[in-house]
Formats: sequence, structure tokens, C-alpha cells
Amino acid sequence: MKKILIVMLFVFTIAGCRQKEEPKPVSQFPAGPIQSQDDTKILKEAAQKDPGNVDVWIKLGNAMMDTKRFTEAIDAYQRALQITPNNTEVRVDMGTCYRYSGNSDKAVEEYRKALKINPDHVIAHKNLGVTLAYDLKDIAGAIKELERALEIEPNAQDAAALKEEIQKLKAGK
Repeated sequence: MKKILIVMLFVFTIAGCRQKEEPKPVSQFPAGPIQSQDDTKILKEAAQKDPGNVDVWIKLGNAMMDTKRFTEAIDAYQRALQITPNNTEVRVDMGTCYRYSGNSDKAVEEYRKALKINPDHVIAHKNLGVTLAYDLKDIAGAIKELERALEIEPNAQDAAALKEEIQKLKAGK
């Protein structure tokens, strides 16, 4: 009986030791906002090592966008869209990068692609409205998009500002 107890105790001890392995990191790239050039370098290296990792491309695109490196952000977002072409968030962000890099027509194209995927994407409607109004001078189109954003989210935090903007556009101001 003592031998069985000792064997069982030995087995449980070994099994317990095997479960104490170090947890593996979920990802090798920085979490949260990019703080330094080193973080950007880490993201670029991660994208090189694992070009099929959509999260790395999106995070790299976001980092480039946040640091106003819009052309590099567009490149990263395009890589992400090769993997997940129906990602509305990436399309909207890429549209914004196109707008800030001076290509409003491409921005409009990306916002519209996002809206084909998700017709109720409020930010896509707002960004499209702003781009149409202030870059392409399509006031009627802009009003339509901003009004659609309000229809989708009538109690949005910026609803009053949107209503005011629509009134300014209608008044020709």
C-alpha cells in the first residue's frame, strides 16, 4: 500500500511540474500606441518575418498614420487588405491617409468601398462628407453623407456639430 501511495505521489509531482511552463507571448510586436522609432522598427521586422499576419500590417499602418507618414501607412494598409479585403476600418483609415496625402479622389473611392461592405459605417459617412464638401466641393453629396451619419447615430456625441455643419453647407457658408 505504501508503494502505491509513493508512486501516486511521484506521478502527481511530475505532472504538476510539467504544467509550470512559462506562458508564451501572444505577439512579438508592441502593444498600445507606438512610442518610438524602435517600436516602428519592431513592427516592420515583424511584417517582414510574417507577411501573412494582418494584425501586424494594421498596427504598422496605424503607427505610420499616427506619425503622419501617410504613404507608408497606405502601403501597410494595402498589405492588410490583400489578406482581409473586407476590413472596413482599414479602408476608412486608408481613405483618410489618401486624403491627407492630397489624393481626395482615392480617399472617396476607399470610403465608398467601405460603405459597400458596411453601409452603416458612421465614420465612413462622416469622412466621405467632409472630403466631398471641402476637397471636391460636392456640397449636395456632402450633405447627403452627413445626414446619413446622423440617421444612423442620431444621438452621437458630435450630433449637434454635424447638424450645425449641415446647416452651414446648406446656407452656402
